[in-house]
Amino acid sequence: MCYTSVYYIVGDNLRRKKLKLKKRYAYIFKFLIFIVLICLTLVCFNIHQINELRKLGYSIQASKNILLHSKKDYVVSIGENKLLNAAFESNDYKEDNLDSYSKIKYYNQENIIANINTLIDKGYSNSDISIILAHGTDYDVTQFAKKEKVKYLAEFFSIDYAKLSLYDRYLEYSRETGEDERTTVLFVNLGMDKKAYADYNIVEKFSVDMLVNKYNMLPEDFEPDDLIVIDSNYRNDDVQMGAKVAVEAFKEMYRAAAKDGLGLVINSGYRSYETQEDLCNTYRSLYGDNYVNRYVSLPGFSEHQTGLAFDIGSTSSDIFAESKEYEWMLDNSYKYGFILRFSKSNENITGFRSEPWHYRYVGKEIATYIYEHNISFEEYYAMFLDN
Repeated sequence: MCYTSVYYIVGDNLRRKKLKLKKRYAYIFKFLIFIVLICLTLVCFNIHQINELRKLGYSIQASKNILLHSKKDYVVSIGENKLLNAAFESNDYKEDNLDSYSKIKYYNQENIIANINTLIDKGYSNSDISIILAHGTDYDVTQFAKKEKVKYLAEFFSIDYAKLSLYDRYLEYSRETGEDERTTVLFVNLGMDKKAYADYNIVEKFSVDMLVNKYNMLPEDFEPDDLIVIDSNYRNDDVQMGAKVAVEAFKEMYRAAAKDGLGLVINSGYRSYETQEDLCNTYRSLYGDNYVNRYVSLPGFSEHQTGLAFDIGSTSSDIFAESKEYEWMLDNSYKYGFILRFSKSNENITGFRSEPWHYRYVGKEIATYIYEHNISFEEYYAMFLDN
C-alpha cells in the first residue's frame, strides 16, 4: 500500500512537470511566432516604403538610407530629385546640407556630393553651386572647390559656354585688356589670350566642323578624307583638289548660281603643308615677315590644308568683291553649306583681314546658323563645338 502510494505520487509529479514543460514550450513557440510575425510585418512595411520611394525615382540603396535617416516624409514632399538620390547613395551625405541637396541642380559627376559639401562650407550659395557644376567636369569642380571662395563668379559663368577650368585665365585676361565678360570668355576659350602660332592645339581628325586658325594647327602630314581632283568645269586652268564633301557641295552651288546667270570658279582649293610653306616663303621674300604674319597663314595653320576651303572667283570680273557673284554668295552660300570665312566685321576674332573670296564648307546646319546670327565660325565653335 505504501509503495503503491509512492508510485502514484511520483507519477503524478512527473505528469505535472511534463504539462508545465509543454505549456512553457507552447508559450515560447507562441512568442517566437509573435516575433516572426512582427519581423515579417516590419519587413513588409519597409518593402512597401522602399517601393514608394522607388516609384519616385530613388534607387534601392538611396531608399534604404532615406528610411535609415527617417527622411521619407521630407523626400516624398520633394518628389523625384536626382541630386537627393545621389546624396543618399553617397558616403559623403551630410544631414545639415539636406535642403541644399534638394535645391541644387544635378550633374552626373562622381564626387558631386563631396564637392557640394566643400563649396557650401566655403560660403557659396545654392545658385552659385549650380553654376559651378554646370560649367565643369567632375575634375574641374574638384579642383575649383580647393580654391578660396572667388569673386565675379556670375559675371563670367552667366555665359553658357564659359569653362570652370579657365576661370583664372578669364580673370587675368579681363584685368589685362579691360574686355567685357563675353569677349573675355570667347577669346580665352579660343586660346586667343596666348601668342598666335606659338601656343596652339594640334588638330588631327578630319571633320567638316574642324577649326584651323592661328591657334589650331594641322600636322605636316595631314591630308583631308576623300581628297579628289576638281573637274575642270568648276576651277581655273590650274589643277585644283578638295575634300569630296566640299567639292560636291560647291557643284550644287555652282549650278544654282548658273541658273541665275552667274559664273563661279574655284581659284584655289586644297594646299598641302609644303605648298603653304612655299607660298609663305614667296610672300616673305616679296613683302617681309610682318606681311606674312598678318595676312598669310603659316604652314599647318591654313584652312586650305583641310580641303574644305576654296578661294572663289567670278567668270565675269577680275575683282571678286565687285562682282555680282560675290553679292550672290553673300546671300546664298549658306544654303549649300559655305560661309564667308574672313569678313571685315570679324577681323578681330578670326585674326585675318577680310578675304571676300575665301569660303569654307562647314555643312548646311552650321552655315545657316552663322548666316542667321551674323557671327564668325570661331564664335560658333566656342559656343557649340568646343566641348
